[in-house]
Amino acid sequence: MSILDSLNNGISAHGQWKQRLAEAIKTGKSEWTPAIVKQDNQCEFGKWLYSCSADEKASPHYETIKKIHAEFHQCAGSILEKALSGNAAEAEAEIGKGSDYLKISTGLTHKMMQWKAEVS
Repeated sequence: MSILDSLNNGISAHGQWKQRLAEAIKTGKSEWTPAIVKQDNQCEFGKWLYSCSADEKASPHYETIKKIHAEFHQCAGSILEKALSGNAAEAEAEIGKGSDYLKISTGLTHKMMQWKAEVS
């Protein structure tokens, strides 16, 4: 898969997490476990990041995206943990306006789009 495809897929996949978390908060259920979600090398984008070529890792975007991507997964996993353990109100607040989750998610998407613009 090309770097452009990987970035496009990463942007799309990580954008879907807000809906997944909202559904978990609503139902108290998820097909995902918090332990897996917290790992930044289990999603397709994370697997790609960890297998990047030396040239891709040399990009000025690589380390920043890798760091934010790990933060995203820690945050999403923590929210999922709260949602599945019955702390729906707390989980809801953590995906709401002004939340760390939204800041991290927006930052990750922004950085991936910058990298994508450079390789397009």
